[in-house]
Amino acid sequence: MPSVAFYTLGCKVNFYDTEAVWQLFKNEGYEQVDFETTTADVYLINTCTVTNTGDKKSRQIIRRAIRRNPDAIIAVTGCYAQTSPAEILAIEGVDLVIGTQDRDKLMTYIADLHQERKPVNAVRNIMKTREFEELDVPDFAERTRAFLKIQEGCNNFCTFCIIPWSRGLSRSRDPQSVLNQARQLVDAGYKEIVLTGIHTGGYGDDMENYKLSNLIWDLDAIEGLERIRISSIEASQIDEDMIDVLNRSSKMCRHLHIPLQAGETSVLKRMRRKYTTEEFAEKIKLLHEAMPGVAITTDVIVGFPGETDEMFENGFKFMEEMNFAEMHVFPYSKRTGTPAARMEDQIDDEVKNERVHKLIDLSERMQLEYAKKYVGEVLDIIPEREHKGSEGSGLIMGYSDNYIQVVFEGSVELVGELCRVKITEAGVNECRGQLLRVLDTKTAGTVVPQAMQA
Repeated sequence: MPSVAFYTLGCKVNFYDTEAVWQLFKNEGYEQVDFETTTADVYLINTCTVTNTGDKKSRQIIRRAIRRNPDAIIAVTGCYAQTSPAEILAIEGVDLVIGTQDRDKLMTYIADLHQERKPVNAVRNIMKTREFEELDVPDFAERTRAFLKIQEGCNNFCTFCIIPWSRGLSRSRDPQSVLNQARQLVDAGYKEIVLTGIHTGGYGDDMENYKLSNLIWDLDAIEGLERIRISSIEASQIDEDMIDVLNRSSKMCRHLHIPLQAGETSVLKRMRRKYTTEEFAEKIKLLHEAMPGVAITTDVIVGFPGETDEMFENGFKFMEEMNFAEMHVFPYSKRTGTPAARMEDQIDDEVKNERVHKLIDLSERMQLEYAKKYVGEVLDIIPEREHKGSEGSGLIMGYSDNYIQVVFEGSVELVGELCRVKITEAGVNECRGQLLRVLDTKTAGTVVPQAMQA
């Protein structure tokens, strides 16, 4: 039986794409083996190019695969493959470079390579692509949350970002195809679906009279689906219809990831973001009204070219006012080929690091504040796995719909079930809770046997 090993760098969309490519290999009778410990016949490296470091790491992994088995077919896909195919083909031992499209043809290329080993550059211009690449993922290694890719590409061209060049312009997956796959995932036992994409909130921008809010209403009607989560959405994409669905759909998770990137309007303008801090704050206010208790998480880039101490301090105050449930903080790093990399006033690394630490401290403070509100409350948790680091201790962990990570006593059999849990203690990254009962979604609530109650 031929074997394949995968290595994925970068974002959740890449991990989704790798799962999709694995389905292609599986259908051809391949078995998947571990990249680090086993010698494979084919190595597929799914690369990232979001930073210069992403490129470098991708090259290291490609070389590692070649060393592991010099006779293996080495195939490289993903964002770095899309933007720099020649650079990758210059690495001796690489057989195939395929970008972020045409992956449905992958098995044909591999079959050809078995016949004749001649390096192939299968990368086409992504800017001309207007179709969403249909690749199904009926099952995931994670048993509780299923990712469903609904969108590809981005039209924003933020000055710090290379992604439109590696993923192309925004294109949406056909609604019928999304709904069919969602039903498939529910039939496979998933209770939560995370809608994902490169610019997820841009779903429907290339369609007539159908957008993300329409899709959510259609998903809302699927029986057996308990939770719908959006991986990320821009403030500018939250319109009245979106607010309405968040307000009225019982399946929408009370958690939204809304990238802010900078808390100061002049910095946002240089980043070519499409909002001011006032507009962002207004959207956040509307969200809190539509969904009381909503957890809003965000991304922030620190030390963007030209960010003065005063701008940083103003941004800090703004973030504090926003009361985020958590912030993902990144120091700005130059991405060759982007306008921001050529800007004057680049910020010193030391200054960047100092600012990053200040914001991480703020994030942890806000995370704890948010969690504290729920002590004594009862939340619905879907356990994902045993509690890390204390396997066999009878502790399991999972997330509430508002994305609080909760650890509580319970058996591994409860993974994937909907559990009602009382929060007993708040923490920065995880809270403690007590299992009250397991909800059988078919009979709407069964009581936990006495033996399992604390």
